[in-house]
Amino acid sequence: MPRRIMLIGATGFFGQRLARRLATIEGVELTLTSRSEERARALTQKLKGGARCIPFAFDRNDPSSMARLRSLSPWLVIDASGPFQSANYDLARAAIGLGAHWIDLADARDYLLNFGTALDAVARSRGVAARAGASSTPALSMAVVEDLTTGWRRVDSIDIAIMPGGGGDVGEAVIRAILSYTGAPITVFDEGRQRGIAGWGGVRRTKIERLGTRYLSPVETADAVLMQRRFDVRSRVSFSAGLQSRIEHFGLFALAQLRQRGVITKIESLAPLLEKARRITRLFSTDRGGMTVTCAGIDASGRQTRARWLLIAEKGAGPDVPVLPAVALTRSLLRGGERAGAEIAALPLASIEAEMSPPSLTTSRTIQYADPDCLIASASGSASYRRLPHAVRAFHDQDAPPVWTGKADIDAATSLAGRLVRVSAGFPASARGADVTVTVDRGGGEEIWQRNFAGSRFASRLRYEGGTVISERFGPFDIRLGLSTERGEVRMPVVGWRIGPVRLPLFLAPTSDTREFEGEDWRFHFDVRIGLPLIGLLAHYRGWLEPMKKNAAEPNVDETSISARPTACDRCGRATRHCL
Repeated sequence: MPRRIMLIGATGFFGQRLARRLATIEGVELTLTSRSEERARALTQKLKGGARCIPFAFDRNDPSSMARLRSLSPWLVIDASGPFQSANYDLARAAIGLGAHWIDLADARDYLLNFGTALDAVARSRGVAARAGASSTPALSMAVVEDLTTGWRRVDSIDIAIMPGGGGDVGEAVIRAILSYTGAPITVFDEGRQRGIAGWGGVRRTKIERLGTRYLSPVETADAVLMQRRFDVRSRVSFSAGLQSRIEHFGLFALAQLRQRGVITKIESLAPLLEKARRITRLFSTDRGGMTVTCAGIDASGRQTRARWLLIAEKGAGPDVPVLPAVALTRSLLRGGERAGAEIAALPLASIEAEMSPPSLTTSRTIQYADPDCLIASASGSASYRRLPHAVRAFHDQDAPPVWTGKADIDAATSLAGRLVRVSAGFPASARGADVTVTVDRGGGEEIWQRNFAGSRFASRLRYEGGTVISERFGPFDIRLGLSTERGEVRMPVVGWRIGPVRLPLFLAPTSDTREFEGEDWRFHFDVRIGLPLIGLLAHYRGWLEPMKKNAAEPNVDETSISARPTACDRCGRATRHCL
């Protein structure tokens, strides 16, 4: 007896792609729904495969929809209709109540985070499996992270980016879902804690092999919460999107700015207009897209590791990727491989990759191990580095905690020119006892330091250049620092600077008087004075740092999972109290 699968939204953008793949599964009867039975019938005539396909008119907003659902007696209901940003659980609850399994392609944060609470009890009582998020996020993204970090001692950061090709069709529902959070507050996990930013509110540049240069902006997903809990992430979980058309990408960025300033409030109403505009912008795009998942942390052998998974989609296959987890999950249900209850879809990466069709969909993995010595040890020599106080080494070691917090006193420039330069560089204003967070990303032969002084953020990239020289890059400027270790302190005066390959006169270089040392309180202390010739002081900040406490970094993690882990040293943040 064939298992009856009801596919809601079968004629939609993703529904059609899912229908084509489900139709190839033997032993199922596929009921394809649409608000228009004519469209559903036209789709059934196009499908090829072993499944029997039946068209069926269904409108989830129609008062009679529940009765029509009951008349089908489905074994499995799959919801591919979307958008899920405004969806409730009524249809899922009704399907589960009839004894049907449930799968949806939801990626909306609030819908996903409350799914288990809303439906787990009824799913267990009916003995069925209900799974949400069987799409690129969170099912595929979680599966990739699980695969890349298996056995790791610590996960410091997870960075995910989806970069679709711009040449294909995009449905109005997809555009409306994107607009729903453009310029609106979204939650991210950054600097070891959850904080709010604006969707599409920032832009950063990246370059991916076979995709070229893309610009990425933050998007709303549940990954910031789900991954931080699941993988005990210490520093950051980011999820970004990069559209191939720069007109489209920076257009969304502009809409985000307008919404934040209150110029536009209901931008979702622009969805039909933007869908028509894509008829022009898509002409200048290709059908090649991709997805990257990059994880950094400490692997099973204690090495600082950066692992990346890359998906390349060609020949218009990109829009198939979001439906692959639902297909893999359907096969798992047919095998009896899912337990009863309602939860976020969780699958082995291999089962999702098995649904990919090369050469249009291909994946690869790369693993990069950091040098055994940190930058300071490389520049000072291992023997000199080992003589430094413990607090200094605890901050710089390759396996050091990635997030440090503390306090600082700040003196800022008072002259007009100094204030202008300070603001443009992102240096903090004058303050006493300001909260400080420093995040260090290690790997790839460099370190990225993100400093946050009471909400004023600026970042730099540090790299070992040979001898005793470390370079620190601020924007286009590459500052050369001559490192020395004397009397238990690290000092880093400026010994040169350049823009790209062009060396600049040393007498015009910024001045830096930097000291790092262990204070009488056994903490890591810093004292940094930055200035410019003819202008004078830009900023002078000094204070202390210590590893971010676990309870501050993870306010939403189940306390039982924390107590089951090794106790962390209060001074260096490592897994055992080796400092005592």
